[in-house]
Amino acid sequence: MTPRISRQEALDLFHADLLEVGRRADAVRREKHPENIVTYIIDRNINYTNLCNAYCTFCAFYRPPGDKEEGYVLPNEVIFRKIEETIALGGTGMLLQGGDNPDLPLEYYETLLREIKRRYKIHTHCFSAPELVNLAHVANLSIEETLKRLIAAGLDSIPGGGAEILDDAVRKRISPLKCTTEEWLDVHRTAHRLGLRTTATMMFGCGETIEHRVSHFDRIRNLQEEFGGFTAFISWPFQPDNTPLGKKYSRRTTAVEYLMNQAVSRIYLDNIDNIQSSWVTMGPGTGQVGLRFGANDVGSIMIEENVVSAAGTTYRTTEAELRGMIAAAGFTPMQRTTLYTMKADSLHGVGRIVIPVDESNAPSPQTVTA
Repeated sequence: MTPRISRQEALDLFHADLLEVGRRADAVRREKHPENIVTYIIDRNINYTNLCNAYCTFCAFYRPPGDKEEGYVLPNEVIFRKIEETIALGGTGMLLQGGDNPDLPLEYYETLLREIKRRYKIHTHCFSAPELVNLAHVANLSIEETLKRLIAAGLDSIPGGGAEILDDAVRKRISPLKCTTEEWLDVHRTAHRLGLRTTATMMFGCGETIEHRVSHFDRIRNLQEEFGGFTAFISWPFQPDNTPLGKKYSRRTTAVEYLMNQAVSRIYLDNIDNIQSSWVTMGPGTGQVGLRFGANDVGSIMIEENVVSAAGTTYRTTEAELRGMIAAAGFTPMQRTTLYTMKADSLHGVGRIVIPVDESNAPSPQTVTA
């Protein structure tokens, strides 16, 4: 088994030869996933509202509360139609993510989740840590009480959005009104303790240092030691177009910088099974190369995406193209669920044999070993 590396060793890797670091990351991937499979998911990211009082300088998607021209809260019927379109495409999951909307009560989310579960057999992967902190504040409840009510209403897991860089000095500079590092960690810690699986993320390239990135990795690795509740780690670079922060940091992250960051994350996060290559922000070509730099997953076909595209990045693909990208890199493509339960593929990859999976019976984080 590959030995655990220290913070200093991670810092040194960022200054080492890219191909050598990639080789080490690929070795970790092969150790964790010797079956030579790369997974993907068919799901949809539904941005139910763009009204937000966090005013993050890196975001081109949000509109301030009270904006009657461009601000919105999607009617439930629109959300239901989007879910039906997802299921028709073979989708197994849906994400609900929006802004920190101060005008939506907890009951709105509970009612929406109950209606989704009543109507559809689909996994609900919903509400980032900042949204949940805002939700708890509006409801005057603790994070634990808020999560318990949402779980009772139908919440299945939580996305890792809103992490950006888990360092308060960076957060204060780029998103001073957003949840703190400890609040983000506490949401995920509480979710894991309650049996919810979550993902961990990083948005980099916003003026942080390499030391900040390694500290981010370290906080994620340490939290994973507590409950093992993270299913995957996904990193992507800051997209500068149409954002206030982009006026200061307008240079886009290069493929070399992205691949190095992903490779180091794969080596450092030895207790997280899955690393996702971000073709959505870097393009299919770099996403494909990332499969040899530690990644074993390419995420979603992205039926819908509004946040990254608002900042000037609009890569799109189909399931057939995504499967072809994986196969061309020398791997067997396989569709997965939100919780990384595999679905059986035909031997030749022409079609899918869909095996119904009851994700509610997935093991709790406490029983999963990394």
